[in-house]
Amino acid sequence: MDTFETIMARRSVRKYRSDPIAPEDLEQILEAGHQAPSAANRQPWHFVLVTDEAQRQELAKACRNQMWIADAACVLVGVGLVEKSPKWYPVDVAIAMQNMILAAHALGYGTCWIGAFEPDEVKAACGIPEELEVVALTPLGVPDVKPDARPRKDWGDVFSDGRYGQALDG
Repeated sequence: MDTFETIMARRSVRKYRSDPIAPEDLEQILEAGHQAPSAANRQPWHFVLVTDEAQRQELAKACRNQMWIADAACVLVGVGLVEKSPKWYPVDVAIAMQNMILAAHALGYGTCWIGAFEPDEVKAACGIPEELEVVALTPLGVPDVKPDARPRKDWGDVFSDGRYGQALDG
């Protein structure tokens, strides 16, 4: 699957089969995050890969009881190393997470960006030091559904030509 096709076809998956992720696929997915760009190449990120079922359950509870998260083969927790890049760590972690999410889709796996979580509970579940920040999580696994595309805003609502609000032909 080429990059544009991957971007256009990727959907949030909220139902997973119990199948494991092939180790070589997992390595490729993680490497996609490893290769992400970051401000001044500081790479202010750390990712916790959670495969243990009990720990996945704990994370699902920490994600405001979205228990379907625990059904995926693993959960990936994106952590910002605040001291390395106090201003840019949230963006940099997000870029790396998106690389991994797109790589996972290209390999046939499902993900779902999780921003609704209790940071202290996620930190406790994963042994993340207090001074670090949890940015986002994603379940990662074999999808048990193929969600349809959701509507997108009109181009005029999201793009401008040179000045905010100036129509962009397209």
